[in-house]
Amino acid sequence: MNGNVYGVHRQEGGPIVATPPLREPLTQQRVVERAIEIADSDGLDAVSMRALGDALGVVPMALYKHVANKDQLLDLMVDVIVLEMRLEHPSSAAWKPAARERLLYARTAMENHPWAWRAIETREAPSPVALDHIEAMIATLRSGGLSPRLVHHVMHTLGSRLWGFAQEVFASAPPPTDPAQLEAAMAFMAQRWPHVLEVAAASSHDPNTVVGGGCDDAAEFAFAIDVILDGAEALHHAPSREWALPDSNR
Repeated sequence: MNGNVYGVHRQEGGPIVATPPLREPLTQQRVVERAIEIADSDGLDAVSMRALGDALGVVPMALYKHVANKDQLLDLMVDVIVLEMRLEHPSSAAWKPAARERLLYARTAMENHPWAWRAIETREAPSPVALDHIEAMIATLRSGGLSPRLVHHVMHTLGSRLWGFAQEVFASAPPPTDPAQLEAAMAFMAQRWPHVLEVAAASSHDPNTVVGGGCDDAAEFAFAIDVILDGAEALHHAPSREWALPDSNR
């Protein structure tokens, strides 16, 4: 679709003919939606004002009537994705399954837009749309009676999982394809880092994770949020337990 709308009319005494195309009006919504389509198909790096203008059939300068710059464009793109993460009505009224459902719902949105985690990480402050998402999760946790202090810790522990992804510190390098090199590498690791090798070999991962290489596949994501929510529940039922926090005055 090129955004042009064709009209038709009948010439007097003649056949019906097509009129010149009428260009669909350019709006901020169209600009943002097309930018997301480009990112979905070609990645975030493919989104430029020139590429976006070409896709919409306008000169790049025309875009600046609707977005101030690329940074604002990214803000608006992130807001659209965060809106997709928002689960308005979890299927359970209980806090823990509702929180889990919210997190997995956010994960689905991130899987549909695997570039979005990079854009989210570059934002300097949460927008009102992002704060709505945060508010909904906090309200879910508080509905179970969890204290504000405990919820504070849970939100920090969830970290980027609130947005549907978990980033690894080090990317996992692919193993050697040559059998001899692979055997030598495994032998070296077994001698120097036996526990690392043992744990790494204990489970396999889906290579097509949200963040690319690493351990951010669906199973690991679900495992992590279950550990966090189970831990929060245990602490909630042990109100006398004190959580050691660093003294900020030292």
